[in-house]
Amino acid sequence: MFTQRSQTSRRSFAKTFRDRILGSDLVDLLTGPHGVDRYTELVDPTWTQGDARAKVVDVRRSTPRSVTLTLTPNKSFTAKHAVKAGQFVNVAVEIDGRWHTRCYSPANVEGSADLELTIGRHGTGSEAGLVSNYLYEQARPGMVVGLAGVGGDFVLPDLEDSASPRRILFVSGGSGITPVLAMLRTLVAQGHTRNGGEIAFIHYARTPAEACYRDELHAMPGVRVLHGYTRSGRGDLEGRFGPRHLAAAMESPDAVFVCGPNTLIEAVREHCQNVYAESFVPPTASVPSNPSGGRITFADSGVDVTDDGRSLLEQAESAGLTPQNGCRMGICHTCTRRKVSGTVRSLTTGAVSTAPDEDIQICVSVPVGDVDLSL
Repeated sequence: MFTQRSQTSRRSFAKTFRDRILGSDLVDLLTGPHGVDRYTELVDPTWTQGDARAKVVDVRRSTPRSVTLTLTPNKSFTAKHAVKAGQFVNVAVEIDGRWHTRCYSPANVEGSADLELTIGRHGTGSEAGLVSNYLYEQARPGMVVGLAGVGGDFVLPDLEDSASPRRILFVSGGSGITPVLAMLRTLVAQGHTRNGGEIAFIHYARTPAEACYRDELHAMPGVRVLHGYTRSGRGDLEGRFGPRHLAAAMESPDAVFVCGPNTLIEAVREHCQNVYAESFVPPTASVPSNPSGGRITFADSGVDVTDDGRSLLEQAESAGLTPQNGCRMGICHTCTRRKVSGTVRSLTTGAVSTAPDEDIQICVSVPVGDVDLSL
């Protein structure tokens, strides 16, 4: 036992010493102009002081349409970010020489050292599914990915508040299970049900084989779990969410947390109060038959194009530019850019913005006339 503690102590001391040395001004000066990260990453890609990265330490393909990854983030990420249950992280991977970013909601208990991501496979030809399909097919232990921040307001309320909800219903559809599962696991770990709280969970999947975490959910103590299968009649629930499903799970919950397609969220809002929701489906928008025809100027790149009605992100990519982006649905804010002048319309809300020098999400913004963008 003494030897084991001594070895652990030595490893801890070595790690602390390494971090101090690598973070020193002298080492930074000696390794300029590229910086120490360009050298340490040759030894281990996660040994970086400035770049947030994570190593894949486990890969499980437990359903035909999803893969579950366990990631260990480096200190550059953990020192700056604490992921709350329900939030998302921006994951970056290099595909064919180009970096692509996509946001995923971890399913692990809040405060865990590792991140657990369950990623669903998309249809071919989907830009939004490019990163997901790549990870589904190529992820392996030892693989290193980039981490580009944390975001999202879909989180649990302060449960120490006397007015916090005691009877909580979770509803999810498909891959929307991950943020609500993180909330559920966190509540169970904190003893919510042992302290008099009630929890129910409804999950919708296409078939039993595609229901992620099915065995774990049914074995979870103190939680009422019901499954509905949209392409099979073998579930606990038949059909779509409505009064019967609500009554079977929990009548009059204090709060409902739902993540999934817009149709599911709308159904839950129709029949429930105090609904907290997040959708993972991008807005549907077709190219208008009469686009504005205005001039889009990407000022920083010296490029300008004629508006064809698509989002500013899509038109920038068609012009050969590579703006950073993530979810492509207005959630992660990775694509936020400064609109110097002009008018844009939001695809998610329909709101029209005319203010100059305004930050906008170019993945869900379309021009209305001439637009000057800092890109």
